[in-house]
Amino acid sequence: MDRVDLWLMHRLDATDAAALDTSQLDEAERRRAASFIRPADGLLYATAHVALRRLLSRYTDTMPQDIRFVREPCPGCGGPHGRPAVAPTPARPPLHFSLSHSGGIALVGVAATPVGVDVERLPRQESVEICGKALHPGEQRELADTPAQELKSRFGQIWTRKEAFLKGIGTGLSRPPAQDYLGADDRLHPPGWTVLDIPCTATHSAAAAVRGPAPRSVNIRWLNGDWLCTRPTGGPADVPGPALPALAC
Repeated sequence: MDRVDLWLMHRLDATDAAALDTSQLDEAERRRAASFIRPADGLLYATAHVALRRLLSRYTDTMPQDIRFVREPCPGCGGPHGRPAVAPTPARPPLHFSLSHSGGIALVGVAATPVGVDVERLPRQESVEICGKALHPGEQRELADTPAQELKSRFGQIWTRKEAFLKGIGTGLSRPPAQDYLGADDRLHPPGWTVLDIPCTATHSAAAAVRGPAPRSVNIRWLNGDWLCTRPTGGPADVPGPALPALAC
């Protein structure tokens, strides 16, 4: 696998939110955005999904509103509720993506091979104590040896690695968090996958998991909210955003 692209973005502020172009979302996405109890969470969801569609439109030369999503088969039962994917076409090589959002930050990963990403706001101390009991025994031992002032960031690193991997294989948290080790010793990580820590913010932790050996190129970029608020007037090339070279296996 040649490269993985990782796109980070902040939730839009109140001024930009009024101009957010949600016309490219489908009906299910708009309903979901409106269903959040906290408006800020709904805005983050909408921001993330508009960004995802606009990014994928530039990778696939498709208008954002014409992107169609499918579910890959579940690796556990074979049902249609595995990893989300772009509906394939005969003319387009496989494209894989993953999306995560938490606490005002969203993250999109795009690659030519299966990928999972996760971003999380660093937890409170009591959350570390409760959720830490669900981790792999080796991870629990590492947390027990971690200085108190580093405990939240260390837990965040382990947890985002774990969720990124579980999203990458398509199970999510239906696979017990204790089953796989994603701690400090990468020699013990699940075989066939590369786990990457993503520099994020002082209040968040982020990670990506990519199937196969370490990619030769890992591109981490922050997106400016302005391009989410400008309506395209023509084809995908008119969608605001960065130039995207083709992904290659």
